[in-house]
Amino acid sequence: MKIEELLENFEFLDSWEDKYRYIIELGEKLPPLEDKYKTDAYKVSGCTSQVWLVPEIHDDKISFRGDSDALIVKGLIAIVLMIFSNKSAKEISEIEVENIFAKLGLKEHLSPSRRNGLTSLVEKIKSYASRN
Repeated sequence: MKIEELLENFEFLDSWEDKYRYIIELGEKLPPLEDKYKTDAYKVSGCTSQVWLVPEIHDDKISFRGDSDALIVKGLIAIVLMIFSNKSAKEISEIEVENIFAKLGLKEHLSPSRRNGLTSLVEKIKSYASRN
């Protein structure tokens, strides 16, 4: 799914309860991450929940796989992966993710700890991209 489609889907959902359910559904569709990647090397610090992010480089594009032990967080990971996966390092550096999060309403409807975790996840992605 592309981020434009996600934005459209969010517009059709009336309540934040429905949007949270949708976010959880997105997380349930993420392929599980193998245990060999659930290590400190792939762990995203700054998250209250356990979060792991694995970069994969194909040609000049970077994709990511991620997982969490929390359902809502796993859904947020799915959203972040939609935004950043299969992009070049330059494209990743140019994405203004705060604008996308604002359009989705995530800033207003996530707890401060979840917002901090989301920021840590984005910083980790940009850090991986800056190395390539």
